[in-house]
Amino acid sequence: MTTIDPVLDAALRSHQAGDLARAEQLYRQVLAVRPQQADALHLLGLVCHQTGRPREAVEHITRALELRPDFFEAHYNLGNVLKEQGKPDEAIRSYEQALRLRPDSAETHYNLANLLRDCGQPERAITGYQQALRLRPGYAKAYANLGTLLLDQGKLDEAVAALHQALRLQPQSARAHSNLGNALRAQGRAAEAVEFTRQALRLDPHLAEAHNNLAAALLDLGRIDEALAEFDEALRLRPDYARAHMNRAMAWLLIGDFERGWPEYEWRWQTKDFKPRRFPQPRWDGAPLHGRTILLHAEQGLGDTIQFIRYARLVKERGGRVVLECPRPLLRLLATCPGVDQVTAPDSSLPPFDVHAPLLSLPAILGTTLATVPAAIPYLRADAGLCRHWQSTLSRVPGKKVGIVWRGNPDNPRDRLRSVPLEQFEPLARVPGMRLVSLQRGPGSEEVAALAGRFEVIDLGPRLQEESWTFLDTAAVMACLDLIITIDTAAAHLAGALGAPVWVALPFAADWRWLLNREDSPWYPTMRLFRQTRPGDWDSVFRRLTEALTQGEIGASK
Repeated sequence: MTTIDPVLDAALRSHQAGDLARAEQLYRQVLAVRPQQADALHLLGLVCHQTGRPREAVEHITRALELRPDFFEAHYNLGNVLKEQGKPDEAIRSYEQALRLRPDSAETHYNLANLLRDCGQPERAITGYQQALRLRPGYAKAYANLGTLLLDQGKLDEAVAALHQALRLQPQSARAHSNLGNALRAQGRAAEAVEFTRQALRLDPHLAEAHNNLAAALLDLGRIDEALAEFDEALRLRPDYARAHMNRAMAWLLIGDFERGWPEYEWRWQTKDFKPRRFPQPRWDGAPLHGRTILLHAEQGLGDTIQFIRYARLVKERGGRVVLECPRPLLRLLATCPGVDQVTAPDSSLPPFDVHAPLLSLPAILGTTLATVPAAIPYLRADAGLCRHWQSTLSRVPGKKVGIVWRGNPDNPRDRLRSVPLEQFEPLARVPGMRLVSLQRGPGSEEVAALAGRFEVIDLGPRLQEESWTFLDTAAVMACLDLIITIDTAAAHLAGALGAPVWVALPFAADWRWLLNREDSPWYPTMRLFRQTRPGDWDSVFRRLTEALTQGEIGASK
């Protein structure tokens, strides 16, 4: 900016040269003569911002905007200052006003998108990055941040494409290599992920995120010792790196090292994915309750809640009253669990309680080892009246009745690794004497009709898809079946908790709770596990399932 004011020009030159003290002196000199000089007020505000005086910065820039409301640069820089002050709502308004004045500013779209992302508005943030890229197609930072956000949203193909573009524009970016590796891993392309994260570390050996991402990819490939070494290196570089702590915890749990795994898993509360509940009452430390009331609260998915509600009995044995807060679809089912005195939903008022604990912290609190997993089943029970209804309905179906589930929640970031198309079950449907019964709810249930005429799957009808359908209804159907075959979803936990025979088809990189190289589960005595021997190879899994079904191996794991 060139002005006709020589003092202001000199201030600008000092500012651009980094002599902030001299620049401030000259800006104040201008304002002493002309206190309504908007440019000087705005630039003085920038100096205050650059020298760590945000309050003064806001005052000066705001005054400049009072004098010149259409001052684009002042709106933009006020947004920057307010963002750093931790005032995101005000910062968003400033950026939006700047864009009303200059909608072609790619930098403003980019900064606004960053702020919207941090404020939990991912869709608006994605739109902002895309607009920045339309205005500046070579904007590498926008591609990188867009790709990372798309990855967080589970839009994996789009994320990979955006991160490839970021690398094309900035091939020496270690962080973009690392993030692309993370996206490829989420797609099930762990071997490629290893290569990109190793390249990230060649570019920057001290990038803790790349060590963590490399470790996660190695873990997916079954290279446990290498993965643990990379987690350790990530934590050596950044000891408070919560995501690496949590990932290392899951690696330890995967190999059955519960003594180290459960305590380390408490780091999950310091990651962005977990929001700890805040109560005035203290968190339970495992001490005897002596008649006090404890609140147990669900924290993760429905399957996790079903798996870990088993601990209510052990908590009850500590001599207190147990209140459980859980998702509404589970209320009636989990009320049948030994040790649970009362159930309540998250949208209901909580009864009085003295201490609390998250469900997945109970193994750490109670010191669970691989040898002491509480596996008394059944610990959940189907409703007798519902069982009679479904027994009457299903008794007309001849042969062995095998309930099947083939798809999980599509919003789960690992769903594409665990879910399968219904057509994978076709060989099982052709085993003599076997009748497949769909337990699939929501996405995927439409495949039954689409495959009609190719092979038979008994559809329980519209009622299965009604919003009023609960897990207690599913439990009643399961109680009337000879076997359940499912992917790794909540249905597996429900069948196991009911003590029903259940076979689970697992991806090569299976979740930590299924441990390594086992066909059985210490959590569920009636469960049998069928694992991929190579990533993505479902055909061999379903061949083994078909063979086991043909040989009449229905029942608990061998």
